[in-house]
Amino acid sequence: MEYNHPYMLAIKLQRIGKKHQPSYRLVVAEKRSKMLAPPVEDLGSYNPLTKLANLKKDRVSHWMKMGAQPTVTAHNLLVGQGVLTSAKVAVKMSKAVAKAEPAAKEGVVVEDVAAEV
Repeated sequence: MEYNHPYMLAIKLQRIGKKHQPSYRLVVAEKRSKMLAPPVEDLGSYNPLTKLANLKKDRVSHWMKMGAQPTVTAHNLLVGQGVLTSAKVAVKMSKAVAKAEPAAKEGVVVEDVAAEV
């Protein structure tokens, strides 16, 4: 079975858990698709609270041969479960930009008003 798709495919996690009870599906979906877009195939599940993962290892290897690239988190999960033999990848998190203090802005406006009077 050959799968022809106009976009690149990715193996990624799709959240299915309730609020404060995360649970994920490992799916093959378009790389550009949002979280709730319908996946091409369901490859298993992962519960981060119990660290329990049920994966279809043969289907994961099939989709990787077809050209699907795992996301960084999915790659690390597959390495941890023994599906992939490569090393884990460091997850890059962007730092939050510090906002200017509003008190400093108010102080400038008060001084300008006082100078005019």
